Amino acid sequence: MLGYIVHRLLIMIPTLLAISALTFIIIQLPPGDYLETYIAELESQGESVDVEKIQQLKEQYGLDKPMIVQYLYWLGGLLQGDMGYSFEYSQPVSAIVGDRLFLTFVVTLATVLFTYIVAFPIGVYSATHQYSWGDYGLTFLGFLGLATPNFLLALVLLYMFNRYFGISIGGLMEPEFVDQPWSAEKMASVIQHLIVPTLVIGTAGTAGMIRRLRANLLDELQKQYVTTGRAKGLPPLKLLLKYPLRMSLNPFISDIGDLLPELVSGSVIVSVVMSLPTTGPMLLSALRSQDMYLAGSFLMFLALLTVIGMFISDLALAVLDPRIRLHGGATK
Repeated sequence: MLGYIVHRLLIMIPTLLAISALTFIIIQLPPGDYLETYIAELESQGESVDVEKIQQLKEQYGLDKPMIVQYLYWLGGLLQGDMGYSFEYSQPVSAIVGDRLFLTFVVTLATVLFTYIVAFPIGVYSATHQYSWGDYGLTFLGFLGLATPNFLLALVLLYMFNRYFGISIGGLMEPEFVDQPWSAEKMASVIQHLIVPTLVIGTAGTAGMIRRLRANLLDELQKQYVTTGRAKGLPPLKLLLKYPLRMSLNPFISDIGDLLPELVSGSVIVSVVMSLPTTGPMLLSALRSQDMYLAGSFLMFLALLTVIGMFISDLALAVLDPRIRLHGGATK
């Protein structure tokens, strides 16, 4: 087991290096850079350009050097904890992602908790009561949730709350708390505004998890070891929890690799529609404006979380399911 862990950790290093190179190349593919776009916008508006400041920024961040040199400069900064300078916000990247990162974490964590709390009981009930009226009703709701885009549900709720209740559910806090230091009142406002985004973002994930858990559990309930357990007189609940349900959790453990980066990126489209101050819209804006250090740092952080998530999920799967081997081939 220890050798497997060390092997996986060593593989993570070249994987992250390859991702960093691809990320930098993709960001650099569009012609020009942020500073050239910025200069063109100022000149089109008839405003003066501070040539010395632009040249200083180019020299400071190596924008006047070949791409390979820029990449090495950026990679060296990341290894030293320097995420670079955001040209769009005129601040270091680390100084502008703090509150947004925290709010993104809060929204996604609430969504994950909502998804698991709702999906697991419904999925288990639907599998253990196959072809009942409850199963048919929950299946219909599941398909409805899968077929409804999150951003469309957000637009519908925004309209209904404004039309029938006269209130706005956009944002994550009341306007007077924006740019204010954290307090008990601000946290209470965030919790109140968290309900609707959690429902909107979690709908599709909950519906999908219900369908997967139902299918996996039905497959396990039809296997021979379950029939043997019933024949030995095991209580139905104990039999369900100890064997079939445990074996049905593998896909959800595997989802940890996608769950960790989702804690940072969030649901971009829903965040834009509902004006949520999360990191998703900031990443989208950075990619559109070619703010290379802000976008690159975000993407590398997501890649790091993805690699760590896959590592954790593989270890958890090995512990949860004894049928999974750490090395290829069956054990003799």
